[in-house]
Amino acid sequence: MTELNLEVAKEIIAASEKEAANIGVRMVISIADAGGNLIATHRMDDAWIASVDIATNKAWTAVALKMPTENLEEETVPSGSLYGLNTTNQGRIVVFGGGIPLEVDGKVVGAIGVSGSTVSDDVKVAKAGAQAFNT
Repeated sequence: MTELNLEVAKEIIAASEKEAANIGVRMVISIADAGGNLIATHRMDDAWIASVDIATNKAWTAVALKMPTENLEEETVPSGSLYGLNTTNQGRIVVFGGGIPLEVDGKVVGAIGVSGSTVSDDVKVAKAGAQAFNT
């Protein structure tokens, strides 16, 4: 895909929701544009309410730092060089997996953020959505 708009966001969300259903978890899936602005958020039935903000912030973080949020995990522990990063930007930065940038020709055009289960499940569902964007 070459453009990220609401129609494309719905396709990404559908692929993510399918993966979430396959692994038996209820997720919140958020899609942001290149400026970190929300395009869409989808909360599966009975998904955690807290996951709405977390998923949105994961997408924002992936755009703002142009990297998967899971890349921040090791460097943001107390002994890491980026310890405290999550306290910046009004607390919007999420330092664990589930946020993935969406790229076109090497340029970040948006991101997906997923929350609602373990970090490994969140990453798996986010990757399914990112893969749908890349095909």
